[in-house]
Amino acid sequence: MLQYEKLRGEYPLFQYKEYKIEETEDNILVTYYFEIPGLSSFAPTWKFPKAGHRLENLKQNGTFLELIFSLGMVELVSYWKITCSKRVEVLAGAFSKEQMIWWKNLYFHGLGEFFYTNGIELDKEEFMELFSLGKETQYSKQPLESPKGCLVPVGGGKDSAVSLELLKKAGEPCTCYIINPRGATLNTVSAYGYQEKDAYTVKRTLDKNMLELNKQGFLNGHTPFSALVAFSSTIAAYLMNIKYIVLSNEASANESTVLGSSVNHQYSKSFAFEKDFHEYEAEYVKSGTYYFSLLRPLSEFQIGRFFATCTAYHDIFRSCNAGSKEDKWCAHCSKCLFVFLILSPFISHERLCDIFGRDMLEDEDMIPVMEQLIGIVEEKPFECVGSREEVNTAIAMTIWTMEKEGKKLPRLLAHYKETPFYKEYKEKENPYLTYYDNENLLPEQFARLVRANCLD
Repeated sequence: MLQYEKLRGEYPLFQYKEYKIEETEDNILVTYYFEIPGLSSFAPTWKFPKAGHRLENLKQNGTFLELIFSLGMVELVSYWKITCSKRVEVLAGAFSKEQMIWWKNLYFHGLGEFFYTNGIELDKEEFMELFSLGKETQYSKQPLESPKGCLVPVGGGKDSAVSLELLKKAGEPCTCYIINPRGATLNTVSAYGYQEKDAYTVKRTLDKNMLELNKQGFLNGHTPFSALVAFSSTIAAYLMNIKYIVLSNEASANESTVLGSSVNHQYSKSFAFEKDFHEYEAEYVKSGTYYFSLLRPLSEFQIGRFFATCTAYHDIFRSCNAGSKEDKWCAHCSKCLFVFLILSPFISHERLCDIFGRDMLEDEDMIPVMEQLIGIVEEKPFECVGSREEVNTAIAMTIWTMEKEGKKLPRLLAHYKETPFYKEYKEKENPYLTYYDNENLLPEQFARLVRANCLD
């Protein structure tokens, strides 16, 4: 908190100065220009395949320009958090008072983990003064007239694989959307049955000045990455003339990471953000696309059960942040343990050990992590993990299955039997066999698809 106040005093101003759009033969290159006067300037970039468009036409398209400007509004928060400057001036475009409130709400909740882990206590109204000092675009909005198909953001984990396989069952035409491709994302496209060239792939770069300031000890932490996915995937869908942007965020993303608080590592994956974005896009962007999460009605438990049938992905899916650069499971972190546990009722213990490269459930060092996941500790790991109830349900079910088969329990499961949770969840009826969260934005044809394939 002392550093936060010190930096805000030394660097009271942050500016979103402008953006520039250029083109190459195949791509549209967008550069954003941010500055903390007296400290540093920043110029991150995004590169989008042109999909047959001409830049001279896009520069006269109010919808496209609003999308590019809005992506910069999300991008800026990664650089603003370096000093948390009190005053933020936006010179690259214009927004109304209602839009200003929307953006501040995204920043405040999307940075909840950042504030919490840095010990920063602040007021939602006072943490930032946001000023619209730019000009409104003179060009009219141009919604898509007859968009078709689905754009599915692919991160390389089990969730997007489940969405793709569900849509395949329904015969829905899909395009995979990837930011900064790596082994797991490209392998997912391949397992789905497409070639790399069939995916719509964009490149995002971070400014090196930010990375250097992070090394020097300026403020750093989690930002709402899924909000970048929302706006950038809408740009992609707009350029590709695609109707539906199909996310793979589940109901448990709504659960707070810190019990009894609003701090949520997954805020921009929550239904609150999904609904807010959906309404903001319809009111101010008007692209003609439709943004929703196909898996929103489901629990991680149900997703794990369906993923167990998607065997083509079992050897190639990855969702471990620690091992992402090497495209592997580290098999030592909370995300790896969560995925291992949530799949354990549906995939054999031996097969999971093969997938992850070792038996995490025999590692006593993982006991504290398990206790975070099941709720003995009030603070869940700051990772994209399921709800406490889902993890407890999966563990109790795994113990029952292994004991029924006469198998010796691994150390973590034996330890779990000694906790009060075991008796509670052993005797508790499984709530996820017919679970369906009605707080969702699924069009009816997609709701029928989910109910037919994921509920008992």
